[in-house]
Amino acid sequence: MKEEVFNQYADRVARLFGISKEKLFSYTKKREVVDARQLLTYLCHNRQMRLITIVNFMENNGYKSNHNTFAHAIKIINQKITEDRDYKTIISNIENSVFI
Repeated sequence: MKEEVFNQYADRVARLFGISKEKLFSYTKKREVVDARQLLTYLCHNRQMRLITIVNFMENNGYKSNHNTFAHAIKIINQKITEDRDYKTIISNIENSVFI
């Protein structure tokens, strides 16, 4: 069930950022792709997925990184939420659109 949630989040985040799902899991450091991966990580973590589970799902989709990268992503998104109320609205819209 968690993998289905992960995939739904990945689809919605990729669409939001105007990138393909393949690009989302690529090793590029382009800002829009990094931001999208960070948001995906935050959404999954906020859905009570453990970091190791998120790492595994990312690896299954071709993106290998370490635990610290994903922990940092959560910290970055938390900062963005406090700085930009619109970001919180975007997150809420994505979270409310995933039903499992």
